[in-house]
This record gives sequence, C-alpha cells and structure tokens, in this order.
Amino acid sequence: MDKRKLGKSGLEIAPLVFGGNVFGWTVDEKASFALLDGFLDAGFNCVDTADVYSKWKPGNKGGESEIIIGNWFKARGNRAKVILASKCGLEMAPDKKGLSKAYILRAVEDSLKRLQTDYIDLYQSHRDDNVTPAAETMEAHAQLVKAGKIRVVGASNFSAARMRESLDASAKAGIPRYETLQPLYSLVERAEFEGDLQKLCVAEGIGVIPYYSLASGFLTGKYRSEADVGNAARGAGVKKYLNPKGFAVLKALDDAAKKHNATQAQVALAWLLAQPAIAAPIASATSPTQLADILKSARLELDKDTLAALTKAGV
Repeated sequence: MDKRKLGKSGLEIAPLVFGGNVFGWTVDEKASFALLDGFLDAGFNCVDTADVYSKWKPGNKGGESEIIIGNWFKARGNRAKVILASKCGLEMAPDKKGLSKAYILRAVEDSLKRLQTDYIDLYQSHRDDNVTPAAETMEAHAQLVKAGKIRVVGASNFSAARMRESLDASAKAGIPRYETLQPLYSLVERAEFEGDLQKLCVAEGIGVIPYYSLASGFLTGKYRSEADVGNAARGAGVKKYLNPKGFAVLKALDDAAKKHNATQAQVALAWLLAQPAIAAPIASATSPTQLADILKSARLELDKDTLAALTKAGV
C-alpha cells in the first residue's frame, strides 16, 4: 500500500486515518483494542485522537480516548508501529483551554501520561485561539519539537487567514511550521475547506487529513429518513443532511457504488482521496465489519466521470 507524506515532514501514513473519537464513547476498551489491532494488521498506521475525546459523553471528563490508546500501546508493545496524532486547545476545564504557550506545555504532558508514551508524532492545535498570538503558539510547539516530545506540528479548524499568519510566524522565527491541517470536509460539507484554504494547502504543500469524512455516517447510505436516524449516537449530526442536496449526494453515491462494485462509504472516502492536498481522510468504525468496509476505500480508484458526478452532486 502506497504511503502518503504529511506535508513536508518525514512522516508517511497509509491513506486512511482511524478516528479515535469513538474510543470511550460508542466503543469500550475491549472493542477498541480489537479495532486498533485490525487496523494495524491491515497495513494502516495512523490513529488520530485528542485530549478532549470523549468529554461530551455523560460521565466522561475527557482523556478517555487517549487512555484507551495508551493502554493498547502498553498491552501490545507496538508504539513504534503507529503514527500517533493528538490535539490540544479545546476546553478540558475552565482553566484548561486555548493555545497559549503555558497551556500547550501543560496539555502535552497530560496527553503523554494518558497515552503512556514519551512522544506524539503529530501534535495539532485543535481549534484557532484568536486571543493568543500565532507566534506564541508556534513557539510552544517548536519548544516541544526541540525537546523530542512531539515530532511534527499540525492545525485543525483554522481559517486560511490564520493558517497563513501561523505559517508566516514560523518562517520568520525559523521554527517548525504546521505541516498538516485537519478541516471539516466531505461530499456534503465542502464550503469550509474548498476555496482559499485548499489553495493555501496546495501551494504550501500542507497535508490535509479531513474529519467527519463520512458526515457522521450519513455517507454510508444507512440514513435516508428521520426514521433511520432514530436514537443513533450521531443522530443529531445526520438530520441536517436530510435535504435535497443530501439526497442528491446519496443518489450519486448509489450510482458510483454500483458501478465500482463498492459500498457508499468506500466511494465517499475514495472521492476525498482524489481531491487536491488530501493526504488521508479520517474515519471511525465501531465494529470489525465497519472497519473492513472503510479500509477498502484506500484501494478504490474512481474514474473521472464518477468523480465529476459526485462533485457535481455535492455542490
């Protein structure tokens, strides 16, 4: 399987990233171990998480996903085989949030402890902090790179303007820059990334690893009415796609899936892989069957006509 470089860094990953937001939320530790084992055994190597996962679940306080991954590393002794991505910046507590230097240096230590490792391969600013100067944030990351606690720096949920400002701050100081960007991007969520942000990533050679690549499961084709959503854990996130645009995308996915003898999820991920600047989409699975399905997307090549039809449907 061909690996893809993350920006201009030395990190190379297989063309699908496992989204660790489900660990400690919709998947318990035992099931998480099985999914991670299957992902690694299939030749994939990048797992994405964040300190805040999965704070939103009643009874959780954040850090659950990192703890499960850390326990997996300890149980399997396989840390060196994994490109580990995590993030900081979203609120863990009233005094634990943002991208100030002081907080980043504090947050990384908490993550390293939960993950039971002494380094994080890709450490990302989870969301822009417009109160903290970009130069201060980049200096904090640079200090961590120098200390060997992180290898590569990335960003998530940044605008083109703030990404540009951050890149300029790094260049001016001669310190590591953001090599990756993690934006919201899928066949039904294109406005945030396409345009200036995508152009910047292409021009600067930034590797993009989009999240919600399957739109909370909508692009798997299993949600076609409010009745289908029911009490699904991600139900609220799916209902907004039950509109003419969403149904047009599902129709295009159905046609493409039939044409290529694939599933809708595989087609949706393969479309992302064909877009400019995309290194690898992030996708989650909660069962071995779901995992086996999405992993096949890495080997699915869509023809030009199919790509065009999907792109048109998502406008």
